[in-house]
Parts: sequence; C-alpha cells; structure tokens
Amino acid sequence: MEPGGLEWLLVPMRQLVSWGAAGAMVFGGVVPYIPQYRDIRRSQNAEGFSTYVCLVLLVANILRILFWFGRHFESPLLWQSIIMIITMLLMLKLCTEVRVSNELNVKRRSFAAADSKDEEIKAPPKRSYLDFDLNYFWHWSKFTDYVQCVLTFTGVTGYITYLWLDSSLFVETLGFLAVFTEAMLGVPQLYRNYQNRSTEGMSIKMVLMWTSGDTFKTAYFILNQAPFQFSICGLLQVFVDIAILLQVYLYSNYPQKPVSHTAHPASTKAL
Repeated sequence: MEPGGLEWLLVPMRQLVSWGAAGAMVFGGVVPYIPQYRDIRRSQNAEGFSTYVCLVLLVANILRILFWFGRHFESPLLWQSIIMIITMLLMLKLCTEVRVSNELNVKRRSFAAADSKDEEIKAPPKRSYLDFDLNYFWHWSKFTDYVQCVLTFTGVTGYITYLWLDSSLFVETLGFLAVFTEAMLGVPQLYRNYQNRSTEGMSIKMVLMWTSGDTFKTAYFILNQAPFQFSICGLLQVFVDIAILLQVYLYSNYPQKPVSHTAHPASTKAL
C-alpha cells in the first residue's frame, strides 16, 4: 500500500486524538474531586478536605477567564475553567452543609449582613453590611455567602480588567496571576496535612489524580505552545503534588501525634 493511501485513516485518527486531548483538558480537572466528594458525602465528615482548595481554584479560574478576554487561548482551556468553577461551587455546598450539621451551638458567621430572623442572634447586628471577620474568612455558615463572595470578586476584577484591557502588561500579569494561583492549589492541603501531622480524611485517589492530571496538563501546555505562564506554573503545580504524596508516605510509615488543639472537633478553621 502506498504511503499516501494511509492518509484517509491517519487524518481522522489525528482528529480523534485531538478531540480526546481537548476533552481530557475540559473534564479531566474535575475527576480528582469525584472520590473526595463521595467520601465526604458518605462519611458526613469534611475535616480531611480543605475548602481553601476551592478558594484557590475559584480565584485562579475566574482570573483565567478574564485573561482570555485580553489574549485568546485555546477554547478547551476556557471551558475547563467554566467546568471547574461549577465543580468547586458544588464541593463548597457539600462541605458547608456537612460542617454546619456537625457543629452544635456555634455562632453563625456570614459574608453578608446577618439575617435578623436567625434564632442565634438576639440583637440587631452591629455591622451594617458585612459581617467580615478575617478570623472566619471562608468559614461561613451558608453556601450563599460563598456565592456572594465569588460574585463580588468577579465583579471587582472584571471591572478592573475592562478598564485595563488595552494594556499588554496588565493582561500578561493577569495571566501569570491566574496560573500561579492555580499552581498553589495543593498548598492549602499541604499545610492542613502538616497541621494535623496526618493525611487521614484526605482522598489519596484525589492527590494521585492531581499529579497525573497536572503532568498531562503541563505536557499539553508545552506541546500546544500555550502562553509561557501556563507551562512554568504547571511544572510548579506538579512539584506541589509530589510534596503531598511525600507527606502521605511519611505520615503513613512514621505516624506522629497530632498537636493538642486538634482534640477539639469543633475546631475546623482550615475549612
């Protein structure tokens, strides 16, 4: 068979591979959170998962979408950000419901003004709009407070981006912030594991999927000549994943006593 005779087969195969890679980029990022979501739902315990992971991914993907308006990159990366934002909101909703149901006689915290109908608040709130205490940031009692925070961040950063969209320096900086923030994805979980001196409650499958997914994603960035910020921060993200896997090995083979304050189940500041 002449070499040219295989062209009819190679072209659709290349197209299928291209579609497969694009699909993996769009949906592959959310796959690691499926086992973690199921574990939390089954055990009704969100202690092992840091919701600051959700915060990092929400910020990173909102900034990435805004970056797209200044410098159009591949559509699969844009759709990946949209799917990831939806996934993180679902994770936040579950974790908030589980945590609040496990907390008894704890004062409700909110991003927006406190509800006057809240049975735990006997007097009108002193703050007129925001019940914003840095000690309880991202530790609110209702999912709607997280949504309000995300919408506020999106509105402010979107307006700033609109004003500075013609500045190439601003656009490139925005792109760097987007991928650098995502590269720090594993840091909250890394720190939480260090605090607990344990990886109990954290889905090992999630971290393994993080590592394989980030490796694939970084290779995709390099091969498809994505903006240089994507490739550099992708490599950094892989290194953080490996550090978490080292924690799994160390804490499994050399278990350590947790610090004394972890004996109080109501302390869930990392969530």
